[in-house]
Amino acid sequence: MLKHVSYFVVIICIFCAEMMHAQGQKIGFIDSEEIMVHMPEYAGIEQRLDLLTDTWRQDISNMESEIEELEADFEAREILFTEEMRTQRLNEINQKKDELERFIEEKFGPQGEYFTRQKELLEPIQRTIFDALTRVASRESYDFVFDRADDVRFLFVREEWNLTEEVMLELGIEEVRN
Repeated sequence: MLKHVSYFVVIICIFCAEMMHAQGQKIGFIDSEEIMVHMPEYAGIEQRLDLLTDTWRQDISNMESEIEELEADFEAREILFTEEMRTQRLNEINQKKDELERFIEEKFGPQGEYFTRQKELLEPIQRTIFDALTRVASRESYDFVFDRADDVRFLFVREEWNLTEEVMLELGIEEVRN
């Protein structure tokens, strides 16, 4: 159902775009992800995020190892424990598992530190791209410009309306095609 609705929205957007084009309005698009990949600042941001996540992944691995050791020790000695000791050890294991889950959520969850840092680090680059796009769109009299890197999916686009390279040139990035 949702897929049908999104296709319907895209078709309406294309229809509206064609109508506006017929009326003399100019529409273009960029691929901000492609632009970012070619910006030198982006590589530095990726490295910083990778370093941060490597540290967190090591912490997660250590916590998992600790839980595995506690579980192995519990299984090996379970028959020697009193009911109270058994309950205490199981509670300790469950507490460690809860700590691990909280840590993962804190670092990698939707509101986690990774996404917060990523947003902080990418915001200046995105602002720079937007400023360059504004200059290109104003200079060339575009009425609307879409970013196809986001959730907007175009079923068909004429490459003549692709402003990605012009925005990259505005930013001083040499064209690099794969």
